[in-house]
Amino acid sequence: MTVTRIEIADAVEDAFDAPPASKEDLLAWATANSARVEVLETLGRLPDTSFRSLRELWAHLSGVPVGD
Repeated sequence: MTVTRIEIADAVEDAFDAPPASKEDLLAWATANSARVEVLETLGRLPDTSFRSLRELWAHLSGVPVGD
């Protein structure tokens, strides 16, 4: 099953309640929200930087489809 932006957003959106969120923050939120391994792998490919919003995140995940 393909990872989608909707799935990623569901796993990490709360990380942006107090931005910025680092790559490690996003991985921790996704893990806490029981994200699939494929979601964690996708997030693991992000650069080691901070993100202020999901919109900033999408710039680094342009190949991930929105949904099915």
